[in-house]
Amino acid sequence: MFIENDGGRGSFKKELAPFAVMRCRKGEIMIYFDNSATTKIAPEALQSYVQTSERFWGNPSSLHRLGGQAFQVLEKAREHIATLLGAKTEEIYVTSGGTESNNWAIKGTALEKRVFGNHIITTKIEHPSVLNTVKQLAQLGFEISYLDVNDKGEISLEQLESMLKKETILVSVMAVNNEIGVSQNIEEISRILEHFPWVHFHVDAVQALEQVPDLLALGRIDLLSLSAHKFHGPRGVGILYKKAGRKIQSLLTGGGQEKTERSTTENLPGIVATAKAMRMYLEAPHPMKEIRDYLWNFLEKQPQIKIFSPKEGVDHILCFALKGVRGEVLVHAFEEEDIYISTTSACSSKKSDSSSTLAAMNVPDYWATSAVRASFSYLNTMDEAKQFVEVLEKLMKKFEFLT
Repeated sequence: MFIENDGGRGSFKKELAPFAVMRCRKGEIMIYFDNSATTKIAPEALQSYVQTSERFWGNPSSLHRLGGQAFQVLEKAREHIATLLGAKTEEIYVTSGGTESNNWAIKGTALEKRVFGNHIITTKIEHPSVLNTVKQLAQLGFEISYLDVNDKGEISLEQLESMLKKETILVSVMAVNNEIGVSQNIEEISRILEHFPWVHFHVDAVQALEQVPDLLALGRIDLLSLSAHKFHGPRGVGILYKKAGRKIQSLLTGGGQEKTERSTTENLPGIVATAKAMRMYLEAPHPMKEIRDYLWNFLEKQPQIKIFSPKEGVDHILCFALKGVRGEVLVHAFEEEDIYISTTSACSSKKSDSSSTLAAMNVPDYWATSAVRASFSYLNTMDEAKQFVEVLEKLMKKFEFLT
């Protein structure tokens, strides 16, 4: 909180005032279709965060009663998350987000297993937190092989089989691509890797929470990453599932938290809020398929629009382009109508580079630079989808001289 007449500190409150409330330019309800970038924290999760901060503010590592109470709450939240995912409690580790989870899974495996081999396999369409991590490892002498994708963004299982060898220590494949929403065949990859039991299998499931219980039930995934702010949880909390018995090196050493494997004082309010948000997300009715199908049916009839997401892709991501209109131009045009979308990945949307996923799919640059992504959550409605179409029709007329 900020206090007026506080020796100048209250002026910061005035500086933040324009950002205090998300105001709509036209006095209408804002439509937020950028849920793959981040989601609004669920009110119930936020309430859990505040209540935990107020009631259990002791350090879970402290020996006194306050520390003990905090530790019990921490472990109860961990148990709740494990139950929702179909995992064992001891297999759930809390991190600061999906990026840390991916870094830990990949670098931790590389450091742990480098005496057995130095070969890592991933795909050309992974999140930057995977691609940049393996680039770092390549500089340290690790051999990195990249799986190609077809025009739908799907990897070749035959190519994966041909790449595997005795020096392979890790395969890292995302469950759902964050730019176009294509799902990889994790079940078939798991079947292939059954013949290579020494190879760690890591899955970036940040965009695939609803698939995780079924994925873990396959029994072959060793490491899996999640991020709370993708399912209406708080920012700054991630999860790494690590299969019981699998070993990876620690990246953060210190006080020995997280069963001595990730040192830093636990973000207890964030972890409790994450457990609440996860339960709500997995149990809530999801209208995303109806929304995506409605938008898809409209888009595919427009000759000046190209859809990049596969028809059979996940329900919450739809990537397309309006011919001749750069992605950032279309994003800002929608913003003027209080509709929020993004150019492919939010993690790199402020850079001028075109999508690495679309490049791997051999999409021509003039189409790739026009790509935008609409992404949905269980809070979106069909009325919002219909309004989106109305605005898009208006924008197509506005930009028709470019097509």
